[in-house]
This record gives sequence, structure tokens and C-alpha cells, in this order.
Amino acid sequence: MQSLFQEETSLRGRIEVICGSMFSGKTEELIRRLRRAEFARQRVEIYKPTVDTRYSEEDVVSHDSKHIPSTPVDSPQSILLLASEAQVVGIDEAQFFDDSLVQVCNELANRGKRVIVAGLDMDFQEKPFGPMPQLLAIAEEVTKVHAICVRCGSLAHISHRIVAGEKQVMLGEKQEYEPLCRRCYCEVRAKAKAEVADTPAEE
Repeated sequence: MQSLFQEETSLRGRIEVICGSMFSGKTEELIRRLRRAEFARQRVEIYKPTVDTRYSEEDVVSHDSKHIPSTPVDSPQSILLLASEAQVVGIDEAQFFDDSLVQVCNELANRGKRVIVAGLDMDFQEKPFGPMPQLLAIAEEVTKVHAICVRCGSLAHISHRIVAGEKQVMLGEKQEYEPLCRRCYCEVRAKAKAEVADTPAEE
């Protein structure tokens, strides 16, 4: 018991990033760390972007229904203002914030706060997502979690979109996305390109 309190109270002034694809357990791991900090009697504040209303407008909720109360915010600057009394700051779905989140996380850590950030590191096209690449670069600790490929059972790191749409931000669940490994993703992309090539052009 004593080691838990020592561990949680000694991690001050740092940035931790939890990243991975959809369905990989990012939010579950974020909640786990925040609960441990609460158990260690630290002041914990959790924030998420207002755009994320999939399970709850206010709570941070994982795919397996674990949840923790949070404050929805429109911009990272709001976190800087609201978290003045917090010792531990949790931020979920970080990819939906703009790049100013990087400066905000740095400022919070410089003030001696433990900042724990969770988010998608890549979008559905395998491109770096939002401020996540910069956060990964400045973090003291990075944890990459993996889903399971729904096609072959290997470790998956790609959130493959299975519905039409090219917008980078599209909220969704298992009806809109599936986790794939690199090989299966390449096979799916190659098949899609072949189908497009075989489609007769309209006259």
C-alpha cells in the first residue's frame, strides 16, 4: 500500500501520453491511472473535447463502459485556466484539440502537475493526428497500446474506417471503424483500389 502512495505522489511535473488505435484501451488506461491518483488522495481533474459526445456529454467513458467524471472544454486554454488547483490533469481524445494543447501541457507540467494524455496517434489514413505527434515528442513517458486485428487476430494499430467519408474527424464506434494490423490494412486498401479500377467510367 505504501509503495502505491509513494509512486503516485512522486510523479510530479511530467507528461505521460497513452496512444494507439481505436479499441486499444487508451481511455481505460487513462481512467486506471487517474483512479490510482485519486486513491493516493491527489487532486485530479479530467478534461475532454466538447465534440466527443458518443457515450456521455460529460463523463469520460471507455469502450468497455468504465467511466470517470470530466469537464468538456472547447479549447486547451480552458484547461489551463480550470486546472489551477489540480495536482494531476487527465486529458482524453487529445487528437481532437488544436496544436495549442502542446503548449498547455508543457505549461501544466512546468507548474509541477502530472499531465496524463490519451489519444489516437494516427487517423484512418495512417496520418499523424492533430497535436499527438508533438505530445509524443515532449512526453517523459509514452505508452502505446494495441487493439486486436478483427481479421487475423494480430496486434492492430490502425483504425480502419468502414463507412464512406474523407473527413479526418468522424466520431464512430464498431459500426464505423475496425482495428487492423498493417498486413490486413494493406490488403483491404489494395482490394479497394482494385475495385475502383474495375468500375466502369460513366459516359
